[in-house]
Amino acid sequence: MIVNITEVMTINAESCTPESTCKEVAVKMKDLDVGVIPICDNQKLAGIITDRDLVLQGLANNLSSESTIAGLMSKDVVTGTKDMSIKEAANVMSQKKIRRLPIVEKGNLVGIVSLGDLAINNQSNQKAGNVLEEISMPAEPKR
Repeated sequence: MIVNITEVMTINAESCTPESTCKEVAVKMKDLDVGVIPICDNQKLAGIITDRDLVLQGLANNLSSESTIAGLMSKDVVTGTKDMSIKEAANVMSQKKIRRLPIVEKGNLVGIVSLGDLAINNQSNQKAGNVLEEISMPAEPKR
């Protein structure tokens, strides 16, 4: 039985705008207990920002907490569609080495799926584990 991505994705995902400040995004991440926020401009997915982006591109470069995230967000976002199966989404995530996949319809954000979402579905649990293994690398600090 092929399960559709809409059955496991988070709908009504919270988002910010390119004009949102680093602090606003960080507070939203804290409140929602998430590490990524989609960035939308009039409902259209414009980018995505991670907690890692905020730290490495923002704080580590002395960017003010009141700076907008427009320059920090990733603009070339890999997306999925509502008609994808879980297996198709997992394959995309594996091939692109990503942990989260925004789901769009006509460019509008309609949801987001994470490896955790895939892991809670019995049919995709093994696939999610395989994806995580494929995209994760042992941590070795640069010297």
